[in-house]
Amino acid sequence: MKPMEIKACSDLFDGKVVWMIHGGNVWQGEAPRDWLDFSANLRPEGPPAWVNEVMREAAENARYYPDISMRGARAGMAAYLGMDAASVLPTAGGTGAIDLLCKASRGRVLTETVTFGEYARCAKAHGRQAVQGNMRDIRAGDQAFLCNPNNPTGSVQSGPDVLALAERLHRAGGTLIVDEAFMDFCPAHSVRMEAAGRKSLLVVGSLTKTLCIPGIRLGYIAGRADAIAALEKTQTPWALNCFAAAIAKALPRHTAEMQADCERNAKRREQLAKALRALGAGVYPSAANFLLADFHRSMREAVRLLAQAGTLVRDCESFGLSDSHLRFAVKTAEENETLIKQLGRALA
Repeated sequence: MKPMEIKACSDLFDGKVVWMIHGGNVWQGEAPRDWLDFSANLRPEGPPAWVNEVMREAAENARYYPDISMRGARAGMAAYLGMDAASVLPTAGGTGAIDLLCKASRGRVLTETVTFGEYARCAKAHGRQAVQGNMRDIRAGDQAFLCNPNNPTGSVQSGPDVLALAERLHRAGGTLIVDEAFMDFCPAHSVRMEAAGRKSLLVVGSLTKTLCIPGIRLGYIAGRADAIAALEKTQTPWALNCFAAAIAKALPRHTAEMQADCERNAKRREQLAKALRALGAGVYPSAANFLLADFHRSMREAVRLLAQAGTLVRDCESFGLSDSHLRFAVKTAEENETLIKQLGRALA
C-alpha cells in the first residue's frame, strides 16, 4: 500500500492520543499494513528477499521441536559477529537477552537518565532495584546497562570510552552490559570482540531492526565463554523458533547485503534530518536508524493529527523527555517525504 493511500484511523482514538511505551503499535487498527509506521526502527523495505526465502524453507521444520542446543544458529551468529561460538548465546530478540541478564543477578540495575526503558522494567520484574542517572555509583554485584547507540537519542560512545567505563565498573565489582541493538549502523564502535576476553563486560545485540523481523525475535548475548555457559543454563529451552534459528544460521552469507542496507540508511537519515530542521525542529546527531527531534512545543496535537492520517510516530515521555520530543524511524525516501508533508500540515 502506498503511503498516501493509508486510511485515517481517527475513530480508534476517540479524540485522544495513544501515548506509546514501545513503538510499532500497529495492531490498534484492522491491519498493521494500514499504518505508515515511523514509531518502530525497522528496515523500511521489510525483510530482505533472502530472509523470506529462508523462512519459507524453515516452515518445513515447524512440525519439529527446534534444536535445543541451537548449534546451527549459534555457529551462524558467531560467524556473522566474527566471534567464537562459545562466546555467543542466541536469544529471542534483544529483550529476551535483557530479561535473561536481569534474571541472572541480584544486585541493582543502573541506567542512564534518558534511555531504553526495558532495562528498568526487566529489573523490577525480577525484584531488583533500578537506578537511573549515575552509572559510576556502582556496588559489588550491580549491573549497568549502556545503550550504544543510545535509544532514543541516537548518540554513540566510542569503543575506547565504553571499555574505560567497563574497567571502572569491574574494579568496583560490577558488570557493564552494552546494548548494541543498533550497532550494525555504526559497527566501528562495537566492543563485542573485547567482551569475549573480559570478565565484567557483556554485549547484547539484535537482528530485529537490521532485518525487519520483529515478529520472529532474534538477538544474542556475547561475552566470555564461561559467562555465556552460565547464562545458557538459565535460558528457557527452545529459545529460538525454527524461523529465527534458520535466519541466524544463514547470516554469514549475507553480511555484505546487510552492510549496504545500513549505509543506504545513513544517507536517508541525513536527508530526513535536514527536512526536520527545515520545519524548525532541533535534531539530535544520530548514528542509528532513527532521529530524535525537539519541536520546542507540545506535539500531542500533532501526534493525534498524524495518527488520523494513518502515520504513527514515537513520543518520548516514557524516556523521561518532554512532549516536545518525537522519535522518527528512517524509512524510504518516499515515505520520509510523506511524513514531512504531514508534519508540516500538523504543525500549521
